[in-house]
Amino acid sequence: MMREVTTHSAEETIAFGRTLAETLAPPKLVVLRGELGSGKTTLVKGIAEAFHAASEEDVTSPTFTLVHEYRSPRVNVYHIDLYRVDTQRELETLGLDDLIAENSVLLIEWGEKFPRFERERDVEIVLERVGESERRIRITGR
Repeated sequence: MMREVTTHSAEETIAFGRTLAETLAPPKLVVLRGELGSGKTTLVKGIAEAFHAASEEDVTSPTFTLVHEYRSPRVNVYHIDLYRVDTQRELETLGLDDLIAENSVLLIEWGEKFPRFERERDVEIVLERVGESERRIRITGR
């Protein structure tokens, strides 16, 4: 699977995230790549909303808490930010293996810092700033 789209606003990025729920049906491990401010959390807003796990207003960046959990009757969406995690030992303390289940979608920002997630990922979504509010979003996966 390979798909590329350009969005022109945060609203379009959220709307595109909503369209990904079908592609990201659980269980899935998704690596979200992109520089700071590229729109990773904005995309997650649409994904979580599409799964009826959270409203877009309730989805925030997990930069300091590291893991946000959004639950629906059907899907548990875990939004994980590894920006501040530097070692394998720190990673292990998060207990991410405990989150993997048949009804789970793990959306991992900065997962590329750890080779394990590059190997185990089902989908990779790369967000790139093209302009002030424009984003190029490339999705690859199995």
